[in-house]
Amino acid sequence: MTKKKIVGAKADSKGNITDVKLKGNQTFTPIEKAIRMTKQGKVDAVAVNPKNAKEHLRTRPDGKTNNNLDDMAGDK
Repeated sequence: MTKKKIVGAKADSKGNITDVKLKGNQTFTPIEKAIRMTKQGKVDAVAVNPKNAKEHLRTRPDGKTNNNLDDMAGDK
């Protein structure tokens, strides 16, 4: 199974990522669903669950910044 790539993101007024757009999809996917899909191996990303913070997604590290979720959402 080919994992879906994240190609876009939306953020709320506080800068928190709320939705991501997966390659081939017309609509955005809520972040909670995208995290579940990542854990199931369906999305090419990393689910991060820090000790003192809310679980979130990160794109795979590759040295580029234009594919970071914050940049995709227009936060930087």
